[in-house]
Amino acid sequence: SGSGKTTMLRCLNFLEKSDGGTMLFDDRRVDLARVTHAEANALRRRTGFVFQSYNLFANKTALQNVTEGLIIARKMPRRRAEEIAHAALVKVGMDDRADYYPSQLSGGQQQRVAIARALALHPDILCFDEPTSALDPELTGEVLRVLRELAEHKTTMIIVTHEMKFARDAADRILFMDGGVVVEQGDAKELIDHPKEERTRQFLASYGK
Repeated sequence: SGSGKTTMLRCLNFLEKSDGGTMLFDDRRVDLARVTHAEANALRRRTGFVFQSYNLFANKTALQNVTEGLIIARKMPRRRAEEIAHAALVKVGMDDRADYYPSQLSGGQQQRVAIARALALHPDILCFDEPTSALDPELTGEVLRVLRELAEHKTTMIIVTHEMKFARDAADRILFMDGGVVVEQGDAKELIDHPKEERTRQFLASYGK
């Protein structure tokens, strides 16, 4: 906690302004400190962001939460938006709760709706900021199952997480951060099973590694 993971994720999606650095997105190189509003919006349209606190609209149903961005931001006809929203809700196992309001859903169900909302925009990359941090173990399991299924379908994701077993099983690459810097990075299984840096070994030891 406090190592800079969320800040880095928010900088990648331009929710925070970077002091410096560059980002290579496909063939586009962006100076993060000098990015224009238009450049940021163009790149943001290609990403989806799932917050740890869900950030659902309390006065809208699950379906309406998913269609809102499509109708308002993408100017999509309502019927087409609802078709896409239902398909996204099916992917996360929530289409049978399409007419439920957030207050009628568990934390895990709300997080799955939030994932569906991001999926509906068909982003190139999905960013998750500790998607299970506010959930108890049982609800954590149901969200991780969804993320594993997305990984199996080759959805590109950047996930901030403390779930080491999940990270080892689902990730291709891991970056371990501490004190605002990347301490170690590499193949997921290799890094967790055979960490090279002492700080990484200390951290993993606290998880019984």
